[in-house]
Amino acid sequence: MKHSPGFLLLVEQAKRHVKECTVAEVKTGIDRGERFHFIDVREDHEFERDHAKGARHVGKGIIERDIETLIPDKRDKIVLYCGGGFRSVLAAEALQQMGYVHVFSMEGGIRAWREAGYPVE
Repeated sequence: MKHSPGFLLLVEQAKRHVKECTVAEVKTGIDRGERFHFIDVREDHEFERDHAKGARHVGKGIIERDIETLIPDKRDKIVLYCGGGFRSVLAAEALQQMGYVHVFSMEGGIRAWREAGYPVE
């Protein structure tokens, strides 16, 4: 997908403040039984098509509205992903602004997850 220059600029600015992690780091954490919230921020139809095994769906359009009910402890670790790692950066920045302190955006999103051969549902 070709992204608009304004969107890419917004993402690049957000990346200055957001921690990112790789799909390998996320998969290793899952395999080790680490406790964290693994959240897919894509649109409903994208999540329904497929998603990383074990991921929970909270779309980018509603995450700020619903996150405090779903994850009340702002110290919990949260890993967000989207299609390619752009929307999740923006969502992570918003959660940080809301006071969440251990928020990560998964680089490459579901695309990188699939390419690595990791399980999808």
